[in-house]
Amino acid sequence: MTEAADRLFVGGEVYTLADPDETNDGHSDDDSAPDAEAIAVRDGEIVGIGKTNDIEFLAGVETEVIDCDGEVVLPGFVDAHTHVETLGRYEVHADLADAGSAGECVDRLEAQADAEPDREWILGFGYDESDWDDAHHLTRTDLDRVSDDRPVVAVRVDMHTASLNSVALERLREELPEEDVETADGEPTGVVVERATDAVWDVVEPDLEETRELLEAAIEYATARGVTGVHDMVRDSHAPRVYRDLAADGDLPIRVRLNYWSDHLESVLETGLVTNAGSEFVRVGAIKTFTDGSIGARTAKVSEPYADAADRDGTEDGDESRDADTETAADRGQWVVEPEELRSLVDRVDDAGLQLSIHAIGDEAIEEAVHALESIADPEGARHRIEHAELATDDQIDRMAAAGLVASMQPNFHRWADEGGLYDRRLGAERRTRSNRLRDVLEAGVPLAFGSDCMPLDPLLGVHHAVTAPTDAQRLTVTEALRAYTAGGAYAGFDEDRLGTLAVGKRADLVVLEESPWERSNRIDEIDVAMTVVNGDVVFDSCDG
Repeated sequence: MTEAADRLFVGGEVYTLADPDETNDGHSDDDSAPDAEAIAVRDGEIVGIGKTNDIEFLAGVETEVIDCDGEVVLPGFVDAHTHVETLGRYEVHADLADAGSAGECVDRLEAQADAEPDREWILGFGYDESDWDDAHHLTRTDLDRVSDDRPVVAVRVDMHTASLNSVALERLREELPEEDVETADGEPTGVVVERATDAVWDVVEPDLEETRELLEAAIEYATARGVTGVHDMVRDSHAPRVYRDLAADGDLPIRVRLNYWSDHLESVLETGLVTNAGSEFVRVGAIKTFTDGSIGARTAKVSEPYADAADRDGTEDGDESRDADTETAADRGQWVVEPEELRSLVDRVDDAGLQLSIHAIGDEAIEEAVHALESIADPEGARHRIEHAELATDDQIDRMAAAGLVASMQPNFHRWADEGGLYDRRLGAERRTRSNRLRDVLEAGVPLAFGSDCMPLDPLLGVHHAVTAPTDAQRLTVTEALRAYTAGGAYAGFDEDRLGTLAVGKRADLVVLEESPWERSNRIDEIDVAMTVVNGDVVFDSCDG
């Protein structure tokens, strides 16, 4: 006698997102016809998938039947690169992500200060000046308007840049590396980058109780956007403990892969942690390290000077033909981790049998990352990852494919790639159009995993930008983009046997959308999530809100 299912999801348009090369079911690569109508789940596992009539026999007296009412059912989204604690900060502190001006940022920070008069540090996260009429990083002059007796910090969306008021600058003066503190006429502007931001993160680090508050707020936000799994980049945080406590109590409604920053390597080795160790919901991922910074902060390491390099010292806009006599090393970005140090770390991590996750954005940085990884014994088996890979050259993409390296990329970065946008100003038109070449990466055979980098966390926004990217080399089909946010993330986390597609025997991680992304391919970002299901349990239902 067949055991009854716990739940049936019926009456939907179910897309398994299985690769047609693997299923041999005759579907084209971008076939928008659904594969099934219904899914049966028992003990968190998919035990039936097909027409509603074909799986109704799995219904028992206590089976819950959920009518999807013609809505689209997909595998749950896996965000392969995010910062969950930072997302929680957006929710708990001042959210500056959609502020349209410096003045609006100041207003939101003032409101936060008034709302929390007993909190010493006034914090805001996610400002993006690139589309402001007066496009400048927030300065201490801006932030001194918030408070002249409490420290104020506003972190830019890329998290490689922070803005401090005069009180915060004075408080952290001894901790800020001089070379990463922006000055004008010999005085700090309040803008700090790269290593100087580490001092900021250290002083605002939350305790265990606040970390739990931040993570719970972030997870609620994520599941409402169809996210069923995250690869969380964790550093100097109580997050691993909080995740494990939540999982042990049965209160973790999302799967978490912990990518530890490289300054935790000694602890990881001492405790014997290895990639993929863990439980159903919390597993060890990669060791995360850097090469360079970000395009927004002009710290990504590029082979040619930034088009607006002259803006660093307050002079008129530069261009790609800037006089070589006036060029400085800073005009081409900077190393966060020197190449020699990177190669040593790669060897050590790989020898320990751990996966590597290397942040590399500029072409010079990607060259160092690819060179270091392709020289080890079995990079493909280790599934080492290059995070971002924004300005990868043709040669670098081909070498990534040959070495089996995973490209962990963020399609939402195309928000800055339009004509006249941030990348146009920073990089010039030619480099802008060859940034984040998602199609070229995919067609070269590089495994492609999508994440948000919390800019912002929203898979449908990312899929939208992948489908509507400016050039053919940057653009994917709807199906390709969805696969990168589902199967791609699963593969990057060694999870393709249990996650990423919908099939009998896999875990029942699903997202239900109110509209079809194939039918609304020009505005996928406007589609709402109706339901999110993790391990067969409904963890978000729009009807409850």
